[in-house]
Amino acid sequence: MSLLAFNMISPRFVRRSSRPQRCVPRLFKAWFLVLFLALSLSSQAFEPFRFAVVTDVHINVKAENPTEDLRQTVAAINGNDSIDFVLVTGDIADAGDGASLRLAHQLLSALHKPWYIIEGNHDQNWSESGCMDFLKIFGYERFTFEHKGVRFIGVPTGPMMRMAMGHVAPEDIEYITDILRRNGKGSSADPVFLVTHMPIQPDDVDNWYELTDAVRPYPIVAFINGHYHRNLLFHCDGIPAIANITNLRQKGRTAGQFNLIDLAADSIRVYTQSVGGARTHWLSLPFTTRHDDDTTHWAPRPSYAVNSQYANVTERWTRRQGAAIFSSPVVWGNRVYAADNAGRVVCYDRKGNELWRHQTGARIIGTPAIAKGILVAASADSFIYGIDAKNGRQRWRVKTAAPDVSAVTIDGGIAYVGSGDHRFRAIRVSDGTIIWQTDGIKGYVETRALVTDGKVLFGDWADTFYCLDQRSGKLLWTWQPPKKNNMHYSPAGCWPVASNGCVFFCDPERAMTALDLNTGRQLWRTYQSKVRESIGLSKDGQRLYAKTMQDSIVCYAADGKAPHELWATDCGFGYEHARVMLVEKDGVVFATNKDGLIIALDGKTGRLLWKHKVGNTMINTVVPIDSRHIVITNEAGIVGELEVRN
Repeated sequence: MSLLAFNMISPRFVRRSSRPQRCVPRLFKAWFLVLFLALSLSSQAFEPFRFAVVTDVHINVKAENPTEDLRQTVAAINGNDSIDFVLVTGDIADAGDGASLRLAHQLLSALHKPWYIIEGNHDQNWSESGCMDFLKIFGYERFTFEHKGVRFIGVPTGPMMRMAMGHVAPEDIEYITDILRRNGKGSSADPVFLVTHMPIQPDDVDNWYELTDAVRPYPIVAFINGHYHRNLLFHCDGIPAIANITNLRQKGRTAGQFNLIDLAADSIRVYTQSVGGARTHWLSLPFTTRHDDDTTHWAPRPSYAVNSQYANVTERWTRRQGAAIFSSPVVWGNRVYAADNAGRVVCYDRKGNELWRHQTGARIIGTPAIAKGILVAASADSFIYGIDAKNGRQRWRVKTAAPDVSAVTIDGGIAYVGSGDHRFRAIRVSDGTIIWQTDGIKGYVETRALVTDGKVLFGDWADTFYCLDQRSGKLLWTWQPPKKNNMHYSPAGCWPVASNGCVFFCDPERAMTALDLNTGRQLWRTYQSKVRESIGLSKDGQRLYAKTMQDSIVCYAADGKAPHELWATDCGFGYEHARVMLVEKDGVVFATNKDGLIIALDGKTGRLLWKHKVGNTMINTVVPIDSRHIVITNEAGIVGELEVRN
């Protein structure tokens, strides 16, 4: 990043530690808005200025065109003296990898103008480093600056490390509102543009309303977004929003394009500048902080009517941890543990009282595990921690060569943990001794490995499913998808299960697969139910559970002979792509979805028992203590326990 650009970011606002389905938003009635927002900003002295928006560059070190498109765009911006600064609004690296991010940084550093950057869903979803590469390379994950009396605030919108809806983390909403409070509400306050990659729309960001409600009292001019790869004017609960065209070249062209936004005292004008070609004006808006406050024009808020329908399910207790949580809770005795985006492990009793918290150096993505009184957690600070589960004190830590985003499995006093450094480790829980280490894992590991029958099984984000010998770490066999074998279709997010001499998993290609546990030979692979990255196994090992991408939970026989469906239940949750595992306890199977819904079904028959909605964001894989008490965490940072009354 240019030194000038970095220095213009106020240090007190810099964050120290922090592809969903593309949906077309509700079209914005532009003429109505222009008439409604006729009252513009006061006629105080205003110096017009112009800035550029470059978005969705999708750099890939193996692809020439995106790199050349960005290089030519940087040259074109440098040749235009009328541009004051540049906003780079996400999807920087197509695969979220560090090499592509470093290449993007090199290209953008050639800009002669200040520039400000945020992550997109590609940068966050498929990040081998848990987004630590982005933080190290660019220096921050969110920004704010003031330019000629106008303030700009940029934050990421996820989803973090899995397929799910976009989400504005609670700590990022707090960051925005803190700046806005200090900026003020009166005529002396700076007008504000909010910059995000994903549009703050119901089809894109699950808690859109939390952000729009939080910022509405303040002088917001508009949102500036990327993600749609095209120009579009719409609104976010009455606040104008401008989606900007991708920098990638259009069909038949040899160069890309970017947008120019001109601000004057009474107007906003947006142009698309083709590199080496013409500039096209496509949007005019009044420069005003007055919004459409008619709530009938806003997106409908989430409904919680389902909770009245199943009134026997209640929230026994919930706590807001203050940072997003991307991992499942851990239950040990009468204690509940939750690891979060701020790098903390927090311990509660079964009434929700906080007992202790332990701070690591960076976010924790993977679900920890506990054995022998020690909680093992992998942190993106490149350490694997052993923490005393009783008092929160660090007992040991293991240094790795890259950030760690893996979930942890413990078996027989040994913790099995993958890493971003292309290694898989077996670590003695009692003292942190590395028992063995297997090198040569092609991609990064984030899943929870399955340990069974003397084997360790897991997938990575480089197309490959591995089987290692449990005692030595020796590679026994590998498997790769027979069709789409690029990283986006890797068998890497699902927590595999095994029964009857077979290992089963689901992957992003909407397939369920059965492999021979001893040889890795593919026994069957079915696309019948269009399941995606979610699976579970009954306690007796006879039934596989999976979540489809439309409404249904399905059950298959776990005998490995053929993909035989036993039952399918329409649970009415709509389109679904969130990666969450299914868990059976006392004959009840539990599933969750991207919209905060927890679903309970009879494991043998598929009969729907109840549903309950907690917030409007994804519930992580739940931990049922029994069929009547279920511990939960979600992306909004909520930890809690549900109780089901008879």
